[in-house]
Amino acid sequence: MSAVASGPQDDRSALAREIAALAPWFHNIAIDGVATAPDHFLGDYPAVKWARFAHAIPQDLTGRSVLDIGCNGGFYSLEMKRRGAARVLGLDSDEHYLAQGRFAAARLGLDVEFRILSVYDVGALAERFDVVLFMGVLYHLRHPLLALDLIREHVAADLFVFQSMLRGSPAVEPLAEDYDFWEMDQFERPGYPRLHFVEREYAHDWTNWWIPNRAGIEAMLRASGFRIESRPEAEVYICRSAPLPYAPGAVYPARAAEGGR
Repeated sequence: MSAVASGPQDDRSALAREIAALAPWFHNIAIDGVATAPDHFLGDYPAVKWARFAHAIPQDLTGRSVLDIGCNGGFYSLEMKRRGAARVLGLDSDEHYLAQGRFAAARLGLDVEFRILSVYDVGALAERFDVVLFMGVLYHLRHPLLALDLIREHVAADLFVFQSMLRGSPAVEPLAEDYDFWEMDQFERPGYPRLHFVEREYAHDWTNWWIPNRAGIEAMLRASGFRIESRPEAEVYICRSAPLPYAPGAVYPARAAEGGR
């Protein structure tokens, strides 16, 4: 009996089985014509979001290094490599997502490294990156401001691309340098920085801990030493590493006369 060579349909079926074996996928990635998450509740995600801010990131990343923190299945890591980045490192604390990223990169012929590491341990990399992505991670963290501080201190050399789910008012009000102890009205205004705490679950996900409003996340980015350059999409900020608004360990000038209380 002669052997029958496999055809394109057989190859697609085999690929579909490999993709299914790595399910569930949160990133819908097209691999040789087969989608990893075709029934995603957000549609063709994250491609639909990427299309709204891709223009804000340099088209040519030749010679640059990229760190993708909380890379999930690797969609953004792959896009950075497609733009010619010399080195792309994707980090996640979930080995399941890293396995998806490695599989997608191998099938697409893209040289991307994936490593298991918490955002709180980025200092262990002992390396700064030209571009740092932090997409859809902050609200999953119990210590979000600490994460931003560590990224700025240890790994973000220049461009910082940030995205977070936002809830509450989109208003942003001007902030005073200081407020009197008895002045409380600002806490009731919708444009005052706010971080909502989720005690149990949000969207059936127990890992959703803190959800900022727009004013809140912009204030947090500034406080951690990031200068906001643009907001090309409702949840996405293009930032640059900037001097901290105060020196680490220093007291605010207004408090110096009071002994740093």
